[in-house]
Amino acid sequence: MELEWRRADFLYASLLYRLENEFKTLFQRVEKPIFVTSCGPSLDFRLKGGEKMANILLIYTGGTIGMVSEGCMQRLRPFNFDRLLDRVGEIQQLNCRIDFQSFAKPIDSSDIKPKHWVQLAEIIEKNYHQYDGFVVLHGSDTLAYSASVLSFMLENLSKPVVFTGSQLPIGAIRTDAKENLITAIQIAAMREGDAPLIQEVGLCFAHKLLRANRSTKINTTCFEAFDSPHFSPLVEAGIGLRVNKRSLLRNRKALVVHKELDTRIALVKFFPGINPAFLEAVFVNTAVRGVLLETYGSGNATTEKWFLKWLKKGLDKGLRMVDVSQCVGGSVALGRYETSRHMKDLGVVSGWDITTESALAKMMLLLPRCRSAAAFKEKFERPIAGELSPN
Repeated sequence: MELEWRRADFLYASLLYRLENEFKTLFQRVEKPIFVTSCGPSLDFRLKGGEKMANILLIYTGGTIGMVSEGCMQRLRPFNFDRLLDRVGEIQQLNCRIDFQSFAKPIDSSDIKPKHWVQLAEIIEKNYHQYDGFVVLHGSDTLAYSASVLSFMLENLSKPVVFTGSQLPIGAIRTDAKENLITAIQIAAMREGDAPLIQEVGLCFAHKLLRANRSTKINTTCFEAFDSPHFSPLVEAGIGLRVNKRSLLRNRKALVVHKELDTRIALVKFFPGINPAFLEAVFVNTAVRGVLLETYGSGNATTEKWFLKWLKKGLDKGLRMVDVSQCVGGSVALGRYETSRHMKDLGVVSGWDITTESALAKMMLLLPRCRSAAAFKEKFERPIAGELSPN
């Protein structure tokens, strides 16, 4: 995908005037913005005490957070991030330098595809050593999917990659976009000593930073649109930022970016009366390599003979099958009840307390890397990036 790099044209005199008058108690001095020829805009602020300034790359993929309304019909159009300060002047108070990059054609998150995930990973890989953190602006509908898959693609990550979005456009009166954006940038800029405090992929929404591969969208209308049912937030924003340091991931190895994803996956949600012909079509389909079974409760499914027959045939022909629960809370416990013992005996992999979004992402990554069923099972049932609780 062709990338479009934009460069802001901020007037230093007006910026200095605004800062000196609005933030006299905060800033000791403001240096002239430094612009990089390859990307923009760049804002350069320095706080008292000579604190090290974080370099943050803001990446816009599309979505509501980057929209403004115009005209009497209030039609939404993409926001010009070159004029970010006009909409979110509070960013000037952050101790960081912000550069901006956008997809050439911003996309609705419903149209997100694995090729966009690869492109996003390549942007981060290319700029990894130039920036202390990355903030990704993304539509909320598939935000948890994209954030989850990037957590697996970016192995040995030692810098923050913070995904955020909003329920209302950035130009709306009661928008949540400003707060989500400011909080995401502030979290990405946090440091402990010489290292970034957050060293993983997170999802920032409504006062909280969630581990990306633990998040799921739970609401279409409330600002608290995302939750992490099995894992406490990494950061909670109130008057200050409260960090759950014991839960943070740490890494000292070199970054490895995985770009091969296998999307030949079927997602099967069980329901009473599910048609045997449908499952047969899935299990014998040569275009399918992996099946994610969304089962009842703690991993239970029908014990009908036709289901056991097609389940065995699918596994025998090399399908990788993972059992995840339809429930928001709790986890899969294969073999606890008779209605799941047969799946355990046949070799279905337990998803434990993984989210559906994370399970799909993990399966896409592991299918090309694990040649045997045993290797796939061993890799899937242990955490790679904090997506599973200790079992």
